[in-house]
Amino acid sequence: MDGETPVARRGKRPKSGAPVVDRALSLLAAFDEEHRALGLADLSRRAGVPRSTAVRLAARLREWGALERDERGRYVIGLRLFEIASLAPRSHGLREVALPYLEDLHEVTRQHVLLAVRDGAEALLVERLSTRGAVEIAYRVGGRLPLHDTGVGIVLLSGAPPELLEERFAELSPAEGAKLRRRLADTRRLGVAIFDRRKPAPVSSVAAPIHDHTGTLVAAVSVVVPAGAARPQAYEQVVRATALAISRGMGLRRP
Repeated sequence: MDGETPVARRGKRPKSGAPVVDRALSLLAAFDEEHRALGLADLSRRAGVPRSTAVRLAARLREWGALERDERGRYVIGLRLFEIASLAPRSHGLREVALPYLEDLHEVTRQHVLLAVRDGAEALLVERLSTRGAVEIAYRVGGRLPLHDTGVGIVLLSGAPPELLEERFAELSPAEGAKLRRRLADTRRLGVAIFDRRKPAPVSSVAAPIHDHTGTLVAAVSVVVPAGAARPQAYEQVVRATALAISRGMGLRRP
């Protein structure tokens, strides 16, 4: 779009003379939720590479299947990337184990059911089951969620390494930091987090941690319900039970 600053959502603009692979990755990183289809000029600008370089690399990425062209000739992400991404062990193995339990939770609650993992300082949504007519939410599979501002994010943050926690606290005011510390402590103690959001529609999220065979927190599952439709606490037991069942499926042997 006119006047837009060069942006790469994941990663920095490549320096002049950067390796070809860095420039190719910068083209892929130019796409995001708001920019799913890009013309050549936008692709070049957002990736921070010369137009001639964008032409050459985009052609090679199309040959490999990482990029495709839509009916208007714009570049879009290709299915080959979906094929490769589906092999990621942190999402595929987890999703394979979790899906039957997520489906049961969805059947019981008839609400949005989310499964997320932590990727650095963000939560990455790896599965979402929804019911037609359910409350509006902005979450999509493959989308990223803030750790401090979602139910699954709070659960994942409660098991994050100390250095990440300290970075987060440093960004907050003393009062906000104290509130977050209490929320994380309650989440660890209770094994569940309840989080309310106002946008895009008022919702409450009830989330619980999933652990692997070593007891490490590896994911979070949640139910997202309309605010005021039912007390969020009414979902705590079933969400905890789902998280425990998935954890046992991941090899956890302790209660």
